[in-house]
Amino acid sequence: MGSRTSPPHDYLHMHVEQLRRRHQSLSELTFARDEDAKLETTRARLSNILKRHEDLKERLSRDSDKLIFERLQKEFEAARAAQTEEISIDDDDWNDGLLATIREKVHMEADRKAMANQVNVPADLPFQSKTTYRIRNKVIYCLDGARIGIQYETFFAGEPCEIFHCVLESKSFLEKMTVIEHTLPFFLPIRELESDLLSSNAIKFIDHLEEILQAYIDRREQVRLIKELYGNQIGELFHSLPYNVIEFVLEDFECKITVSIRYSDLLLTLPSQARVLAWPLRSSKRISTRSSSASAAQPVPFHLSYAEEALKTLCLPEAYADIVLDLPHALKRILTSQDSD
Repeated sequence: MGSRTSPPHDYLHMHVEQLRRRHQSLSELTFARDEDAKLETTRARLSNILKRHEDLKERLSRDSDKLIFERLQKEFEAARAAQTEEISIDDDDWNDGLLATIREKVHMEADRKAMANQVNVPADLPFQSKTTYRIRNKVIYCLDGARIGIQYETFFAGEPCEIFHCVLESKSFLEKMTVIEHTLPFFLPIRELESDLLSSNAIKFIDHLEEILQAYIDRREQVRLIKELYGNQIGELFHSLPYNVIEFVLEDFECKITVSIRYSDLLLTLPSQARVLAWPLRSSKRISTRSSSASAAQPVPFHLSYAEEALKTLCLPEAYADIVLDLPHALKRILTSQDSD
């Protein structure tokens, strides 16, 4: 018997199917390239936004803010130089009674100077009460003009960082106090705290500012330290002004690692939420040997749960070191498990 041959329309069908598959492959390649182009465009736009953000932050932090800081710093230093004693106050003794005593002193001094002016006594009489009060990392000064000055000292890893000021004033001893000047970062919610706490619980207001400032410095310095220690491994890093949102990327591994952490409260120094995703690279062998379908062409990220747990339990530099140390083994284990599926 002679060999059977396929009719011409079968050859035509096979040729059309080959063309269709080639067209599908080209479409997938074009789609992948388009997605890469869109990603690069998004990254470029984000980089531009971050640069403008840094420029704006720098402009907002200089000029008038610096003038206020320098003036208050001089006034606080003069008050410290003129003090006759500094009393260290325990937490148990830091209460409404002590704050009322301090308020009474500044108002009595203001009244004394006002009366002295009426009888032609020199207006530059020295402040009679030269006692300052230290409670933890804040120092309270009695300032001229019935004002109370609070100097906040911040620390990181036991080393001093920045100093901040907050000046409170009231028209009389019986009236509520208000914040008339401060050198706190503009993005911290001092006015909201003033509205919520100062008139009802001044002690809590003063202490709450101390906690918020210290937590902000702690988060900021953690980011500064990982940039200083591991900057060559970090590709992109973004943070909000109060450092309660931090994101960065690692690209020197078999996968691209994206890290995103959130602090639900400005008092926190450890994240309340952490997400670490590993994105397999298209150029890796594991991706290229798989099916050329559209779903396989797009890398599917997977969570690194051990890294997320480290971020929520350790300070950022320590967590980063632990994550990078275990990362090659974790990626190999997960990718091998995926290949065997």
